[in-house]
Parts: sequence; structure tokens; C-alpha cells
Amino acid sequence: MITTTKPDTRTLITIAVAVIGALSAARALRPSWEVPAPTGENLAEERLQDFRDALYFPIREFLAGGNPYDPAAMFEHWPVRQNFNLYQPYHLVLHLPFALPEYRIGAIAFTLASLVLLGVLGLLAARRAKLPLVLGTVVIGALLVTSQVGKAQLYVGQVNPLIAVGAAAALLARSSHPRVAALGLAVAWLKPQFGLPLAILLFARGSRRVALGGTVIAALASLPVVGLLVYRGGGVGPFLDVISANLAHASGTSYGAVDSVTAQRVDLPAVFFRVTDWLPPAAELTALVGVLAATAYLARKLDGGDSDSRSVADLITAVGAVVAVVHQPGDVLIAVPAMAAVAVVCWRRRKERDWRITGFAVVALLVPFAHLYFVNSAIIGLFGRRVDVTVDGVAIVVAWVLLVVVAARKRA
Repeated sequence: MITTTKPDTRTLITIAVAVIGALSAARALRPSWEVPAPTGENLAEERLQDFRDALYFPIREFLAGGNPYDPAAMFEHWPVRQNFNLYQPYHLVLHLPFALPEYRIGAIAFTLASLVLLGVLGLLAARRAKLPLVLGTVVIGALLVTSQVGKAQLYVGQVNPLIAVGAAAALLARSSHPRVAALGLAVAWLKPQFGLPLAILLFARGSRRVALGGTVIAALASLPVVGLLVYRGGGVGPFLDVISANLAHASGTSYGAVDSVTAQRVDLPAVFFRVTDWLPPAAELTALVGVLAATAYLARKLDGGDSDSRSVADLITAVGAVVAVVHQPGDVLIAVPAMAAVAVVCWRRRKERDWRITGFAVVALLVPFAHLYFVNSAIIGLFGRRVDVTVDGVAIVVAWVLLVVVAARKRA
């Protein structure tokens, strides 16, 4: 009787959560078919703005024979508001199918693909946490698409769901299936601020074939596109001038500058500036080297422990990659599988002090996911907009610090 009741109860719970998730997904998909066609008059439109500025029109510029990394060309030729940052050149080919049709059709197709990838991420998280696969996938997937981080991916059209799946594959399969892990890392290299720290940390943790292989795959995939852009631009020198202009433009924007009080950056130097109004010399380079060095040492130390400790190693790796270099709140999506695994362990071992501290780190990482519209409005009303754009970064940095404390307490 008991064995019959449990599956029935689990099935009912799965169906109920799936319905809630489906409703949330439908709501999150609405912007893709409601967004107007981009024009010079609606540049302030936030719906699908990353799809517009970082995918659709950069690929259109590439197809038209131009260089999408050139800010001047993009702003002159297309209705975009933001610069096309230094995504891996293979991005222009990988996402080509979404830029070929009319804008709204491409937006709908891309948003649906991102929704599927969020479901895949939920599946990987359930498997990593050793939860009942169907129920765990449905619950985590529903939570993702209902959370602020998940909804934001679909609302603004970010490529983070693909990167998060790639990063999860790199971390989950690095020992058992290194070729799959290398391919996952190559996907994470889509944005260098993901690929670089993950490659360094994987290499430091002993997964050298994965780190080198993934980096080589990403480079080889981008090489033909780079060659074409160099040829079109008249040589290596002019191409490097374009890259320099791209970096200069990005560093001077209100959303990208490390010393911007309105940027939603969650990396250590940007958060430190918004909290203290002071930016130490070479803060970004110091944070990059310091955070990666500490994270690599402690993750490698945790790898020498049991499977629970190795779950924490994966979590500190993902969070360290976000804290070390320029990132935004939605980028914490790469930590979801490790968060799920560590959350399960923290509950199971909640009477142990170190695991309670680790649990607080997981709770801190949930802050960006819980930063929904009504929370956003309440924070702005009580404390102002600067606190609102800073709270997620503070929570992520605090989570990394707590994980460092726990890892440092472990015996080597």
C-alpha cells in the first residue's frame, strides 16, 4: 500500500508543479511575440534588447559584409542601443538561424530555445543533486522560469542559458566524459568572461585536457570568422583597432564601467566601488588574479575530500568565476546545478557547523533569483536605486566569501 501511494503522490506533485511552471513559462514567453520591430524611435525598449543588440543585428551586420565588433558601424547601420561586446566570433555562426527570419519570428524561436535550455539546466541540476529525475527536473525548471534570473533570460533575450548548460557539462563531466566536458567549456567560452575563469579553474583542479581542449575548440571554431573579418577589414592592424575601439566603448558605458553607480555588475571590484565609493588602483586585475588564485587553491583542496566536498568545489568554482571578472546578476545561472547539489547536502548535514555556513552561502546565492519586480520596487522605495542595483552583487560576493571560509576550514 505504501509503495503504491508514494508514486501516486509524487505524480500529483509533479503534475501540479508542471502546470505552475507552464503558466510561468507562458508569461515569460509573451515579450517575444509582443515586442515591436526595432526602430530608431524605440531604442529604449527593454524586451529582447540583448537579442536585438547582441545577436540579431550583429549577425545581420556580419551577413551584410561588415564587422559587428565595430561600435560605429553598428550604431550607424542598425537600431541598437548597446555595443556588441566581445562574444566569441563563432557566436555569429552558431546563432545564425535566429537572425535569418523576420525579427519577431527570430525572437520567438530564440526565446523558445532558451526556455528549452532552462529545462535542460533543470535536468542537469536534478541529476547532480541526485533528486528523483522527473520530479526534480520539473521543480527546478519551474523555479527557474518563475525566478527573476530565469525570467530575465527570456525577457531580454540573453544567451546565458546556453552558457550555463555548457558550464554545467564542463563541471559535471570533467572526470567521467572529458570530451563532453571540453565541448561544454567551448560553449561556455561564448562569452570570454565565462570561458577564461572556468578554463583556468578547471586546469588548476587537474582537468587539464578539458581546459585546454575546450579552449582550443572555441578558438578553432572562431578562427574562420576572425579570418573573414580580418580580410574584410584590410588586415590585422585595422581589425585590432576595431577591437580596441570596442573595449574602449564598453568600459565607458553606464552599464559596463567598473565605477558606475548604476551598473548591475556583481563582480568584486564593481560591488566594492558601489559599497565604498572607492576604487583601488588596478582593482579589476587584482580581483581577477586574487579571486581565481584563492578559488583554485580551495577548490583543489575540496577535491581531495568526499563527494559532498567536491560538490562545494564545483559551487565555489562557479561563484568564483562570476566574482572574479565583469558579470551581471543573471550570470549566476551557471551555478544552479552545483547550488542544487550543495543545498541537498546542507539539508542532510544541517547539524554540522560548516554545512550550516555553506547553507547560508546557498541562501545568499538565491537573492538574485528572488529579486522579482515587487522586491525591486520595495527596495527602491525604501533605500533607493543604488541599493537595488547593488544588493545582488553583495549577496553573491558574500556567498563566495562564506564558501572560502568553509573551504579554508577543511583539512588539506
